[in-house]
Parts: sequence; C-alpha cells; structure tokens
Amino acid sequence: MDVSVLVYDGVFDSGLSAVLDVLEAANAMRGELPQPPPAWNVTTIGFSRQVRTGAGHLVTAEPASAAGTDGLLLVPALAERRPDALLERVAGPDMADTRKLITGHRGRGESLASACTGTFLLAESGVLAGRRATTTWWLAPVFRRRYQDVALDESSMVITSRGVTTAGAAFGHVDLALAVVRTVSPALADLVARYLVVDERPSQSAYAIPSALAQSDPLVAAFERWARQHLDTPDSLAAAARDLGVSERTLQRTVRRVLNTTPVRFVQDLRVEQATHLLRTTDLSLETIARRVGYEHAATLRALLRDRTGTTTAGLRGR
Repeated sequence: MDVSVLVYDGVFDSGLSAVLDVLEAANAMRGELPQPPPAWNVTTIGFSRQVRTGAGHLVTAEPASAAGTDGLLLVPALAERRPDALLERVAGPDMADTRKLITGHRGRGESLASACTGTFLLAESGVLAGRRATTTWWLAPVFRRRYQDVALDESSMVITSRGVTTAGAAFGHVDLALAVVRTVSPALADLVARYLVVDERPSQSAYAIPSALAQSDPLVAAFERWARQHLDTPDSLAAAARDLGVSERTLQRTVRRVLNTTPVRFVQDLRVEQATHLLRTTDLSLETIARRVGYEHAATLRALLRDRTGTTTAGLRGR
C-alpha cells in the first residue's frame, strides 16, 4: 500500500512521529510472519520542501503532487489546543491547498485517514459530510456545533466510514496507524502493538473529563457545577432546572446538543469521576463512597464503574 503522510506548518510532532514509527515498525516486522503482507511505501509530502512542526522542528517533504493516485492520504493533527484558533486555522487561506488536496483525493475515491485535530481539516474540506467520524473527546462539542452534517461518535477511538478513517485524541495517532496496518494484516498489527507495548483502546470514554466538556456552553457549565454540589442526593432534573432558571426541556435539549448525552447520564459520569477519585485516594469503603455520590447501594455503583471504566473497584484502587 502507498501511504502519503501530509505535513504542514504547525503539524503535531508526536502525531506525525507516531504514524511514521508504527508504519516503519510494521515494515521491519512483517518478515516475522509466515505469510508476510507487502511492505508499505510511505512518503512524507507537503506544499513546501521544508515545514516547521508545532514544536519548531524542520521536516523535509516531497512535493504534494507525489501523493499516490491509488493509496492512502494520512493527515496528522494540527498542534493547536484553542478551539477558536483551531477553527480559524483549518478554515483559513494558508490551509486552502491542504483542503483542496484532501477533497481531490477523496473525490477520486481514494482512502483518507486522520486523528485528533486533523479531523477538523477533513470536516472543513467536506469529506466527512454524511459519514460517521470521531475526534479528540474534549473538542467534540466544538466539532459537533460546526460540522452538524457529520455523525460524530467521540466515544470510539477509531472509526472507518466509507473509505475515511478517523481517530481520537493526540496519541490516537498510534491507534490510527495500527488500524491502517490491521486492514492488511491483523496479525502484523497485533505483533507491532506487542513490540511497542500498546494496549488496545477501543474507546475514549474512560479518558473524558466531564467538566472540560461542559465548559463549552454556559448553561451546561452551570448544570455541571450544580450537579457536583448535589452528587450525594438523588437525581432531580426539575430541581436543577428550577435553580438554573430554565425549563427542564431547555436543559435537556442543551445538554443533548452540546454533549450528545442526557442530563442523567452526564451526572452519572460526574459520579463515576468522583467515585474513582475517592477509590484511588482514600480508604473509604465502597458503601461509603456510594452514599457520597448519590447511590444507596454499593452494588449499583460497582456495576456503573465496571460499565464506564471497564475495570473493577479493586482494579481502580490498585492504580
């Protein structure tokens, strides 16, 4: 498979390196399989001979015209954490050639892949319209608000939808590159993951910080503060709406629009976050912790923790 890795000024250093390292490792280890797959032909391309990464390093690139006509175009993330600056950059004139390359590549029916903030570039180019996609979990509210024609699923680590593969936050580039390898050889992808000591991470849910997500909307942020003050009491959407001066319907609709979840599930996330913190930092019994986060029975909390974190309470205490 031909893989063209696009570099541009401000590209995320670790994302670029992760992609190149995983693909290089796959090429180096393919001979260890009884029936090795063909090697990957990886070319770093750009619109100038040298680009400066987000950390200030210089990367040499082949001309963008060197991108394969029947291969994969992989777009690493942009090293920008600020939502407003990110949107301004991906939609700005200095990225026009990049957007045109992405659109043209997909217009010819060729495969695309990106991770983290790079998915904003794909969405801005229009190639994610009508597709399922994922992005970095903490920018999901911003992404969902701007690209309403994309079926965003920020819980997943990697999603492939009709020739376009997207992956989650920052080091989701590793998962993205392994997914590229897995399309040709699952056995080789597993081998590379073992050599690089990469655990399987099917979901971003365990990494999401509810309070960070809530800050993208004033009403949701206020609801988050209210919920934290009432974690030890039973759910009462009516009381929350009354104290915040809005109707229940408005609160429900706003939480759904911003976070793509319900108020009840968001409060559960806050309870899981607090319970996990108490398990890791105190010797309190599970029964006591359950009461502190609003559950009468420890079994209810135990089941919720397993569902949301994928591990047991004993496993959480041991971390």
